[in-house]
Amino acid sequence: MTDLQPATRVGEISEVIRPAAIVPEDAARRVLVELALRDVQNGGVWEATPSVWGRYDRPWNGPDNDAGAELIGRIHVAYGTPTKYEITVYRVSVTLFGSQLGWSVESLCDEALGHGGLRLADCPRAVLAAPPAPYRH
Repeated sequence: MTDLQPATRVGEISEVIRPAAIVPEDAARRVLVELALRDVQNGGVWEATPSVWGRYDRPWNGPDNDAGAELIGRIHVAYGTPTKYEITVYRVSVTLFGSQLGWSVESLCDEALGHGGLRLADCPRAVLAAPPAPYRH
């Protein structure tokens, strides 16, 4: 199992993406295919799960990361929102190791989203609804 935990480590950079970035259907499909092709257990540097995409510095050597590949960062995503085939990017974390290598929230996102022809800055954003009026009796 991998080390895809919430950003709580010392020196980690974590940013909540507000409003959340939306990856449109066609780009989402291309991103997911490319991340799967670049899986850490197949000689790549990405581990994509339905809630987190993790970027490592090198491929794994076996299912338990025996080679000790270092996590660079995580992109927290939600599949199927706001519509069935879109992906929402809502939080990104870069480890201390990743930031020491020059990675940022934007560069991490841009690498992953680039497979779909997107950059974080170019992604459509979620529409934020106004909060409901307070209940008065």
